[in-house]
Amino acid sequence: MTDGGRRRRRAFIGSFTAAGGLGVLTAAVDEDTGALTVLGGADGVPDPSYLALSPDGGMLYAVSETADGAVAAYRVEDDKPELTAPPVPVGGSGPTHLSVHAGHVLIANYGSGSVTAVPLRADGTPADEGATVLQHAGAGPDPKRQQSPHAHQVLPDPSGRWIVSVDLGTDSVRVCILHGGALAVHREIALRPGSGPRHLAFHPDGDRAYVLNELTPMVTVCRWDPADGALKPVAETPVLPGAPEGDAYPSGIVVSPDGRFVWTATRGKDVISVLAVEKDGLRLVTTVPCGGAWPRALTLAGRFLYVANERSGNVTWFAVDPTTGLPRRGGSIEAPAASCVVFDRV
Repeated sequence: MTDGGRRRRRAFIGSFTAAGGLGVLTAAVDEDTGALTVLGGADGVPDPSYLALSPDGGMLYAVSETADGAVAAYRVEDDKPELTAPPVPVGGSGPTHLSVHAGHVLIANYGSGSVTAVPLRADGTPADEGATVLQHAGAGPDPKRQQSPHAHQVLPDPSGRWIVSVDLGTDSVRVCILHGGALAVHREIALRPGSGPRHLAFHPDGDRAYVLNELTPMVTVCRWDPADGALKPVAETPVLPGAPEGDAYPSGIVVSPDGRFVWTATRGKDVISVLAVEKDGLRLVTTVPCGGAWPRALTLAGRFLYVANERSGNVTWFAVDPTTGLPRRGGSIEAPAASCVVFDRV
């Protein structure tokens, strides 16, 4: 956990155990090169596909993306995550995303189209009672993917006043409040029918948000009013050049800390897209190969981008040019059925 007396930074990699994943892997991070070195792992939870750290970095939370749906907590004081207790049910199926906010773990349940708030005990472990579930309603025009709600992401806004829930099935984003341990919808914002919103990322200025759509390879640029919890779509920008043929399913989106660039990953085309932030929207600069197959998640840590490539079973890293935003591949590690990468703070 230390390197020459200094705490070593670590990465935590989620995976799909049903597809050969090894559970949650821990890797050491070389902060000069971005390189990862696997240290160990924990396999006590099925399909820990998405991860989030507690604010103090001492606890790692994971969804169990199964039909029953659960959330687990690991202590990460050492290089091998230690499961604190059996996973806690979330009252929804197929959870795909989670975040930590105001003494709760918030979970987006894709299969059941709902969002769960699980209270945390004083020691940071999820309570096995007191969870509340907000059920989404609605559908979209895609007969295969949008017959019902499919909540794909839930996260707090930068002000901490609001909770944002992104739903692929209903082509909408819900702005919610967390009050008394329960989520309530403040307003629902409709996006273009059939777009299939998947993940949202806020601009560091706190006045814009970018919604990455899975069913159409586009980013919806929105204005964000934190005073009123209002999200307004204003523009769309493609993440791929021309009219893409065949599979093209965007997955992850991140914004640079200086607010000058946005990066996205697209499965099927297996690329990272570089978009420049402009006054009225975004501009697609270029795409580069992601270094694997089926990039499920994209993470920025310092000046390096990391891609969890699910089908090729590896995590690749790229050094980002701070002037152009262009990623240059540095290397990769084997990580079967990789689905997510998060980093602790040092």
